[in-house]
Amino acid sequence: MPWRKPYRFWRHLATDHRDVRRAFSKADLVRIEKAIADGEHRHRGQVQFAVEPALPLGRVLKHLPARERALEVFGQLRTWDTEENCGVLVYLLLADRVVEIVADRGIHRRVGDAAWTAVCRRMESAFGAGRYAEGVEAGIVEINALLAQHFPRDGRAGANELPDRPVVL
Repeated sequence: MPWRKPYRFWRHLATDHRDVRRAFSKADLVRIEKAIADGEHRHRGQVQFAVEPALPLGRVLKHLPARERALEVFGQLRTWDTEENCGVLVYLLLADRVVEIVADRGIHRRVGDAAWTAVCRRMESAFGAGRYAEGVEAGIVEINALLAQHFPRDGRAGANELPDRPVVL
């Protein structure tokens, strides 16, 4: 949406951690954590959810896309550092109302871009209506279903390698 670009600077300037607290109550974050934990009982994947209120203004001026920032966060949170290369990061850039899913190569090879993009668009649709927590929960449920299909738990109990608690950057 080209008309939104001139306003990006102002949205990032105005968005902060208070906006995250308005979008996600403590109870919402607990429900998201539970959705992640429940799903990981059905598959071998490791899911993380991170929300960032806004980018530093210098990065906005350099036109850093949300996808590039999601890749950085994937590395910073060490989502890639799992035994089976099965980490999945759900990254929400609140100021832009954009969600990106970054999957480790072990999972991405099986699921593919089209499935991740479809989940992102459905989540963003909920965000546009101001239903952030519901959008994230629904997205996590969809991701868990994809992982259960492509990376099912094979009976052995796997370690929970990544924290289930949502990360607020």
